[in-house]
Amino acid sequence: MEWLETGKTRNMFFGAVMLPLPMVHPRMVFVMEKQDIVDRQGISLLVHRFYEKVRADEEIGHFFNETITDWHEHMEKLTDFWEMNLFFAQKYKGNPIQVHAELDKDMGGTIDNYHFGIWLRHWFATLETYFSGPNTEKAKQRARNISTRMFVGIYEQRKRDGVL
Repeated sequence: MEWLETGKTRNMFFGAVMLPLPMVHPRMVFVMEKQDIVDRQGISLLVHRFYEKVRADEEIGHFFNETITDWHEHMEKLTDFWEMNLFFAQKYKGNPIQVHAELDKDMGGTIDNYHFGIWLRHWFATLETYFSGPNTEKAKQRARNISTRMFVGIYEQRKRDGVL
């Protein structure tokens, strides 16, 4: 932990996030090291912060905002999904490839690889803001693989539907 000089305010850095703190010394900032994702609580933080970015994104937010009606339930399901992917917890039930292929169909076949790139950019940015370590890197690699499989699944469903 270290203190950094700033202007007349005192801020605490948590990774790349700066939080205002009460004045103690006008030129000091408390810096905490980022930790790795080690449990469900960390995954939940990741999922919630990530979807704040996704929902606000002009290019992909509508896919989520027009489809998901119960965000609390969806966040729990996604936390289960990522807990399974990172720690092999057997809580998630579902077929995400099928769900995304159906979403693409409902959206008129408009989801493409470009959208998955935006999704990955937000995922990486969220990870890098809050976490650092082997599980963080594993979450990046798994997201790369998942996004590829999702898009291939969408493409294959389009072929089965005779759209391609």
